[in-house]
Amino acid sequence: MCRRISSWAGVCPGNNRSAGKNQSSRTTGGNPWLRSALTECAWAAAAKKDCFIKNKFWRITGKSGGKKAPAVVAVAHTLLLLTYQVLRTHKPFEDRTVAPLDERQRERLIRHHLRRLGKLGIAIPRYAPSAPAARRRRPIGQVLVTGHRQCSPPST
Repeated sequence: MCRRISSWAGVCPGNNRSAGKNQSSRTTGGNPWLRSALTECAWAAAAKKDCFIKNKFWRITGKSGGKKAPAVVAVAHTLLLLTYQVLRTHKPFEDRTVAPLDERQRERLIRHHLRRLGKLGIAIPRYAPSAPAARRRRPIGQVLVTGHRQCSPPST
């Protein structure tokens, strides 16, 4: 039933693939009043703070080369499906929260941003990773011995 309601509303994603390549595709015509209401709601949801729908909007916008129209249709489709689910189950909507980063992802992001700041010329004191990540890497300041040469980390 979800596919039928998406098609009826005019926010069913178009799909035109040939030889593994995505061709230009259009959404179905659908109900113009419902479609316009959903797209207005999609624009509002894309501007809302701390919402997974905003993240989805910008993720699709980035994938589509900065075009916002495909992202608006995708968010409108998501909103329609969420509304249908609430009406069908008679349960209130629970916003999806962003999953917290695990320690490894957190360390990777910190290293990435420190490296980017260094490339911009902003001096950052050395960052020592937390204990679980330190087991995998050589601690800061430790001398690495390889063959006959001794290599030490660059001093800052």
